[in-house]
Amino acid sequence: MKKTDPIRQHISNLLTKAEAHIDLREALKGFPSKLRGRKPEGGPHTPWQLLEHIRIAQWDILEFSRSAKHKSPKWPDEYWPKTEAPPSDKAWDKSVKQVLADLDAMHKLIADPHRDLTAKIPHGDGQTLLREALLVADHNAYHLGQLVMVRRILEGK
Repeated sequence: MKKTDPIRQHISNLLTKAEAHIDLREALKGFPSKLRGRKPEGGPHTPWQLLEHIRIAQWDILEFSRSAKHKSPKWPDEYWPKTEAPPSDKAWDKSVKQVLADLDAMHKLIADPHRDLTAKIPHGDGQTLLREALLVADHNAYHLGQLVMVRRILEGK
């Protein structure tokens, strides 16, 4: 039986499991269509804006981790959607699917025992795969908390 590297397992859990809070998959499952483009009174973002920001930032971190050819979006303008509401339910579903696929891809990167988690990424300026995975987990957790709070406010809970 193959023993899992405990560091990789901890990072895997951080990315994909509900340990300290709800996980991303559960938070996005069944998100009410009528709330996706609504902003709570005094709030800075709609659920759509938060979802798209998570998607774009996570994709950027993943692609930077995989490819020297990757070009990051322009900060901050290209890290947020232009609209408060998704153009359609299909656009929401596509964004959710991409967030989860990219999260799975990051998980596979850090789970690969042939990848050195602490080696500097050759095309970076000191970043490591460990740092990038922790960045995804941290960034997702921050905005996931916002998304859950916005949903609760909009639902009146």
